[in-house]
Amino acid sequence: VQLQASGGGLVQAGGSLRLSCAASGRTFSRYTMGWFRQAPGKEREFVAVISWSGGTTSYADSVKGRSTISRDNAENTVYLQVNSLKPEDTAVYYCAAAPTSGLMTRSRSYEFWGRGTQVTVSS
Repeated sequence: VQLQASGGGLVQAGGSLRLSCAASGRTFSRYTMGWFRQAPGKEREFVAVISWSGGTTSYADSVKGRSTISRDNAENTVYLQVNSLKPEDTAVYYCAAAPTSGLMTRSRSYEFWGRGTQVTVSS
């Protein structure tokens, strides 16, 4: 499966962004989808994950309560809404797909990765 993330940009602290990740392939609904981010000089870190059906989600503590991951299997797209953005949210955000069930939070569990979209939050 091929993934293409979009929706990043420059936003002021306190603002919101909705990231999208479009996937190719007919079996999108059989992939667990995750979002990760990587800030300059830091390791890639888990942000959020959603199950095949979209019925189960999990979030990193850093974004919990102000983020929502969702998916539209008919449109082969997964979304990440992040509100109350902080400068520390600045990073390249990547979507990833794993052809297995479960809410994986480790990047090595994911087989397919998109290119990423830059999110910059100004203070």
